[in-house]
Amino acid sequence: MKPIHAPDARTSRAHFLAQTGAAVLGTMAAGTAFGEAALPLRQPRGKANSKVKRWDIITIGNLSRNQYWGESKDKAVRKVLCTCTLISGDGFRLLVDPSETDAADMARELDRRTGLKPKDITAVFVTHDHSDHWFGLAHFPDARWMAGPGAAEILNQTGKLARPVEPVTGRLFDAVDVVPTPGHTRSHHSLRFDCDGLSVVAAGDAMATRDFFRERQNFYNAVDPEQGVASMNKIAELADLIIPGHDNYFVTGAQP
Repeated sequence: MKPIHAPDARTSRAHFLAQTGAAVLGTMAAGTAFGEAALPLRQPRGKANSKVKRWDIITIGNLSRNQYWGESKDKAVRKVLCTCTLISGDGFRLLVDPSETDAADMARELDRRTGLKPKDITAVFVTHDHSDHWFGLAHFPDARWMAGPGAAEILNQTGKLARPVEPVTGRLFDAVDVVPTPGHTRSHHSLRFDCDGLSVVAAGDAMATRDFFRERQNFYNAVDPEQGVASMNKIAELADLIIPGHDNYFVTGAQP
């Protein structure tokens, strides 16, 4: 693999990220990253001319209990936090799963990671109706509030929101696909988009963490584990990079 150099004044961020992402995918597929056996090479699946210009992780989530850390499923051992992502493109800034219960905390994390203020967010998408994924919805009163139809219906019945959540399907801003990924909940939806030549899926709790994805395991509270595994396989076919619900993003790599 050719060496990858940091961007300079003559190199655009998009070119650098596309070069980096393609190289990482190629390295992992070749099995050279961690001394693993060679795996089949897979070409990046994203389109280069996407209207999505960048994406940023705002908060890296964690689970309340994690079986891969030797923790019991029966009792929470820490406060849960979901992964929150900002997708930015031509005419929109779309925040996925606003995570912080406190408005000041949400504003601080957004500023720390992007330099933006809550008023700069034009839309918020909630992957499913579990409260840790919509804790921060109220902190964005100027934005559109969106979710898949089933999740929007459930959220609108809680009586805890100042206004309705808009049910959406298909394609948002001619750039982001709303993808049904049931299993964790029956109405769960993920978002898929292209950026810098890579296909990225903000998966929500369709997969909790990288470990759950690798083992094709559901978190303990999944309503339909069989559907959950099917959704993980579906995402694996779509994505070069995956942003899980309670972990940092990771490269999909070759299929297990």
